[in-house]
Amino acid sequence: MDGPPTPGAYREHLWTALMRARACAYPLPPHGHHPNFTRARQAARHLLAHPQVTGLRAMIVGPDRVLAPLRKLALEAGVTLYVPNQKKVALPGQVWYWRLTDPAGARLSAMPRVGEPVLSVPGRSGLEDARAAVLGSVAVGKDGARLGKGFGWAARGLGLGLPELTLAHPLMMAATLPCSADSRVALIGTPDGVLEPSAGL
Repeated sequence: MDGPPTPGAYREHLWTALMRARACAYPLPPHGHHPNFTRARQAARHLLAHPQVTGLRAMIVGPDRVLAPLRKLALEAGVTLYVPNQKKVALPGQVWYWRLTDPAGARLSAMPRVGEPVLSVPGRSGLEDARAAVLGSVAVGKDGARLGKGFGWAARGLGLGLPELTLAHPLMMAATLPCSADSRVALIGTPDGVLEPSAGL
């Protein structure tokens, strides 16, 4: 390949590398998803135990399967979560979320039963108590640059002015990304600990 890869080409490269290394669980293949990488639960534990995160009482967390262990651990610890409800249509710029306090709500299928619908509206968010957002990733630079799957809830930025956090497998990490990033994260939870690419929250 001549020149730096496009974001799409770099995603394809990483999805294939993760698949070949058998470093992912369902959904397979990981292509088109934020990979549900092996040891994601350990990465979630490390992130939630980080001093900058343990005091947070409410967070936004993406609906990806790789974030399910983090959602469960956070809810069990008494953290209120807001998870986007991608099946409920909102006006442009608005997003419906499930407000969750019950650990059963870690599973997407249970959110309609145990969650409270909340509409986030620009200028009056509706998520005022949230202090950080945890997003899935396809690739993360150690400098904090994050590349998502290219579509969906967080693809064009949340616009909420919150610090973003993520989880990553070592194969998803690079010193710097060779392509443009979707956003920047303050903390990266990995199976072996937490990286702090910036000043944090």
